[in-house]
Amino acid sequence: MYDHLYRLLDDEDVEFVVHADHPTLNRRVAELLSAGERIDVLSTHSKYAPSQAAWLRPLNLDTGPLAAKAVDLCTFHGDLLSVPRCIDVRVLWSRVPDVPATWEDLAASDVVFGFPGRESGLFGTFFEIVVSSGGRLFDEDAHPVIDSDEAVRAVELLCALARRAPDDLPGWHYDQVDAALLDGRVDAAAAWPGGYGPIRDSGEPLEPHPYVGGISYAGVHSWAIPTTCGDVSGALALIRKLTSEEAGRLDASGGNVPAHEKAFASVEPHDATDARRIEITRDTIANAMITYPPLERFPEVEDAGWQAINAALRGELSASDAVRATQSAAATALLG
Repeated sequence: MYDHLYRLLDDEDVEFVVHADHPTLNRRVAELLSAGERIDVLSTHSKYAPSQAAWLRPLNLDTGPLAAKAVDLCTFHGDLLSVPRCIDVRVLWSRVPDVPATWEDLAASDVVFGFPGRESGLFGTFFEIVVSSGGRLFDEDAHPVIDSDEAVRAVELLCALARRAPDDLPGWHYDQVDAALLDGRVDAAAAWPGGYGPIRDSGEPLEPHPYVGGISYAGVHSWAIPTTCGDVSGALALIRKLTSEEAGRLDASGGNVPAHEKAFASVEPHDATDARRIEITRDTIANAMITYPPLERFPEVEDAGWQAINAALRGELSASDAVRATQSAAATALLG
């Protein structure tokens, strides 16, 4: 999802300090920033920026061309901590024509469904299933209420889906899910917008559908400036470039949904399949996005949650034990 943007940096004097998936990036950035190491511009995410708030400069930039919903998600305690780059929601891709629309029907079918078996993708899938069945992970005060019947059923459902998927699913991150879909190892899987380019170019008979359960956990990839920045004016200039209409059009060419509204509005479908993908994506953003509350210690909750659910996928914990472990870790992190 970043490859096409490198063209914007061909004439820039930019050194890449960390290049990794987001969970690895977050851990490495935390190490660098806590040690006072210089980072001028940081790629972050709306759900992770609150945990980095002590290290991020509040920004005063013109966000008028950017989607208001995306800007809101990047604002914490009244401060714009990062500038939206693109909006992430999932679209279901399937090689079978009648993919079930609900999680329960999917589990009862013989469709082999691929999903991330680790990290944020696994916890996010758990979040989607819980919410689609009427449950929740946090109450109105952002306190954890994870230990519920809906959560236990969600873990049980994930375990059932994993049992008929390839044996190595518990080790899959996003890229491995995409590869399994394109290789025909699974019948259906969700993909983020940035995964569309390889799907489009693969020639595989895959068709887009609204995501299972009718909702997608979502968020915003964004750019921030840490307090260790050594060139604030240069960093601001780079962020303006990376959130410009030109950058948004490049992002859209790779399948991403740019936060720059004019750039996204100008997207021309590649074909009828792409037109359907864009239609589903727009509808999901408008009506079916769910997000976590902004929590400074959210990474600790997510880490504990995915590890417990992963243990259940591997047969090392029962569903109820995995949920209780997640609730306990969340309560410790958030409530003390």
